[in-house]
Amino acid sequence: QVQLVESGGGLVQAGGSLRLLCAASGLTFRRYAMGWFRQAPGKEREFVASINWSGVATDYADSVKGRFAISRDNAKNTVYLQMNSLNPEDTGVYYCGAALTLAAPIVYRQTASYDYWGLGTQVTASS
Repeated sequence: QVQLVESGGGLVQAGGSLRLLCAASGLTFRRYAMGWFRQAPGKEREFVASINWSGVATDYADSVKGRFAISRDNAKNTVYLQMNSLNPEDTGVYYCGAALTLAAPIVYRQTASYDYWGLGTQVTASS
């Protein structure tokens, strides 16, 4: 079965950095766009970043643009999220999602576009 497993979360001080990883199995990874989303307590899951199957197209939420970078390694079936200059507003559970796009250069912001989700990893940035 399809599994997405996030890792790399933790507790950092404001201004610090973390690198999240999402390891995928049970699917043909290069056929999927990948996305990172986050959810703070009492709030809805929100879009953070996405990347198309080949890595040539990316998209970011305005709140993380210039601080976060999404990338992928299709040989390792892994997508990454490098997070710099973290602030308390970045705190939440971070989830990765996979959206079937075959070879199209498509990225998605809507949660409904994603077919599979991981269980998430907690990120806490303290002030």
